[in-house]
Amino acid sequence: MWREAAAMRAAPHNLVKLRRVSTTPRIALVAGANGLVGSCLLQVLIEAPEYTRIYALTRRPLGREHAKLANRIVSFTRLAEQLKGLSAQDAYCCIGTTIRDAGSEDAFRDTDVEAVLRFAEAARTAGATRFAVVSSVGAATDSKKFYLRCKGEMEEGVTRLGFPAVDIFQPSLLLGPRKQARPLETLGKLLAPAVNPLLTGARESWRAIPALTVARGMLGATRRGGRGVYRHTYAAICQLAEIKPVLAAASHSAKKGPA
Repeated sequence: MWREAAAMRAAPHNLVKLRRVSTTPRIALVAGANGLVGSCLLQVLIEAPEYTRIYALTRRPLGREHAKLANRIVSFTRLAEQLKGLSAQDAYCCIGTTIRDAGSEDAFRDTDVEAVLRFAEAARTAGATRFAVVSSVGAATDSKKFYLRCKGEMEEGVTRLGFPAVDIFQPSLLLGPRKQARPLETLGKLLAPAVNPLLTGARESWRAIPALTVARGMLGATRRGGRGVYRHTYAAICQLAEIKPVLAAASHSAKKGPA
């Protein structure tokens, strides 16, 4: 199964050739909006002209307001019930924690695997046809590392839910301000400018990447369109982040020219 999934990965050199697509009013579901990537994603979606409504599903209040934004406080064990009647075209999942923050391996798995799958199932019921999720570089069900093994299980679970399109983002170290300090990540951020250029070829996917770039890449994947399962690492994420919308009305006027 892993080989089949790997064969469906988006080739980075193809992404730069993708045309920019016209936008139409859309509704998005976002889970994990209080986290590093999630908070960046919210801002990116708010600024995106194609979205008229963004439902942010969180366990605690976001503490931010916008005309497009609706914050729903939910329990991820009761999502199906709490989202009944809601509809959306796109779903974005930024749920994630660490074993240290979770407190145990079981608690970590409940968040990074089970909660993600519950959200994905609820999003599919709500009519979402595209699902974008943050995973990790190196994710694999046969990994010797518990963290990466859980991420691999989550990825496989999501691909079985019947979404016409799934975009799995596999970043390495995420760069950006966190609410809680993580010593090893802080050290990694300090070393990233020197280490990133050394990671070339097959090791490029392990480069540290700004959380904002990942967020923009998630939106870019939706703008790119396409059906199937795609896995994106460093180079592909950076290219997806550059995809811009083309407003249909503006494009039409430009072609028409002056009267």
